[in-house]
Amino acid sequence: MVTDSGSAGDGTIALLWGLREGPTRGPKPLLSLERIARAAVQIADTEGIAAVSMQRVAHDLDFTKMSLYRYVAGKDELIAAMIDLAVGEPSDPATIAGDATGWRPRIEAWVRLLGETWEAHPWLPGVTMGERVMGPNEVGWTEVAQAILQDSGLTPAERMGLARMLGGHIRTTMSASTAGTQPWTSPLQAEILRDHADRFPVLTALAAAGDAPLECGDREFGLRVILDGVERLLAERSA
Repeated sequence: MVTDSGSAGDGTIALLWGLREGPTRGPKPLLSLERIARAAVQIADTEGIAAVSMQRVAHDLDFTKMSLYRYVAGKDELIAAMIDLAVGEPSDPATIAGDATGWRPRIEAWVRLLGETWEAHPWLPGVTMGERVMGPNEVGWTEVAQAILQDSGLTPAERMGLARMLGGHIRTTMSASTAGTQPWTSPLQAEILRDHADRFPVLTALAAAGDAPLECGDREFGLRVILDGVERLLAERSA
């Protein structure tokens, strides 16, 4: 058994990977880590991650704040549990694209499914940045990507690099309101561009075009460009 006596990282590992023993004495507990994380995810989905606190989650569950500390040591562990619950279990790499065969349609399906997951929980991009401990569900998504790509002809380093690139592509093509980057669709931003049209003539023209909104980018277009490039690289190697 891994206890919580070590570093904060050790505690999170024990929490996410099932190495921490829950309460064992007395009647069956009414709380569980999953129930706590699910309540926190609901708060974050509806009100944003800033609304999540130990006190708020305890209030929504009709328990005391101290009751939660039997399961999570603090907000950092709570968020770690939220992430792994929100991303969910990944699909089977063999059936992720239905009857389609080959690595490309399956990795395309992986990108779309992961994108849908992140869009359903728009707080995920912000809390998955930086060095941290990942849980089994989140690691499982990378495992699926690598299982799909292992017969692509890419080297192991290239397969991991492509998976990271595709994850970054999902992040940067989330809507401006959730990704928090380049809010080109804001009326205020459009007004600023018009006021400075002489300095940014190309962007001003794009904003005025109407049929080419200045958002973070089209995910399908970027995905096609990335994978077309990979296929060209593989074709050049074969030649």
